[in-house]
Amino acid sequence: MEEYWNNRFSEEGQVWGEKPSMTAQIALEYFKKHNIKSVFVPGASYGRNTKLFSSNGIKTAGIENSEIAYDLAQIFDPKSDIRLGSIYDLPLITQKYDAIYCLNVLHLFTEKNRHNVLKICADIVNPHAILFFVVFSDKEATFGKGKEIEPNTFESEPGHPIHYYSETDLKTQFQEFTILEFGLLEEKENHGKYGEHIHNLRYIIAKT
Repeated sequence: MEEYWNNRFSEEGQVWGEKPSMTAQIALEYFKKHNIKSVFVPGASYGRNTKLFSSNGIKTAGIENSEIAYDLAQIFDPKSDIRLGSIYDLPLITQKYDAIYCLNVLHLFTEKNRHNVLKICADIVNPHAILFFVVFSDKEATFGKGKEIEPNTFESEPGHPIHYYSETDLKTQFQEFTILEFGLLEEKENHGKYGEHIHNLRYIIAKT
């Protein structure tokens, strides 16, 4: 997976542009409403979403496994504490955060690893923290394309699995937490070889 993302960032630079995801905007308003002071972002990329949080007074940290994206983030969002490493390095982090914002990362893992990633994230937050996750849905145009390696998990490119969540599947994934809100939304993107397209995403907000 690291090689895949290094190749993409090497070829495309700021793949999704400088503007934050609309889901980060939604998360920011939610965090303000609930007096969130600190947030951790797994898969921080080159900092387009962390910059939104850090520039709005939220202490922001994250981790990114692509060295190229990490280097871009140091320039684009110097206010955030973004570290180079795998999401599996999170147990080494001793600081606790008020929230997690995770965009389009959880669905990149197989079933066992999705469970592990969620547990790891929950271990680095304070009690009653907010978990804001966004994932690909089973309404995506690419759903069903490629080799199915697990139920609703397809590998359209070697070493790049994508799990497509149904509503039930997503709620089951977060059943150990208090689910506050969930839904389906569309986000427009225009980048690289994919050109203009729309992602059908599911989001979920939960409390530890």
